[in-house]
Amino acid sequence: MTGRVTEAVSESGIADGICVVHTRHTTSAILINEDEDGLKRDIIKKVSEEFPDDWPWLHNRIDSNAAAHVAASFIGNSVTIPVVSGRPCLGTWQSVFFLELDGPRSSRIVTVQVLG
Repeated sequence: MTGRVTEAVSESGIADGICVVHTRHTTSAILINEDEDGLKRDIIKKVSEEFPDDWPWLHNRIDSNAAAHVAASFIGNSVTIPVVSGRPCLGTWQSVFFLELDGPRSSRIVTVQVLG
């Protein structure tokens, strides 16, 4: 997602402001972290441990994805990134990620809004 966010900021023409990255789905999340394969696997493993599908979720009586909804609530559906000199102001090791919690799905919508 980082490349897409950088592209959206560049195309906006905004030099200084903020960029909001938001998923429009209640079973996915947006986060910022290091783009390292082991860490990405650790995050997925820990989310699965903390929000197991087989826990007695009440929502599962009508749909079998309660764990995804609850995990998304804890992780968050958006991040805000400063825009400085026309670029997202991310740290050396920071990358923007979309985390699918109820998939795979055929399509998801992520909104990138740049304000300044």
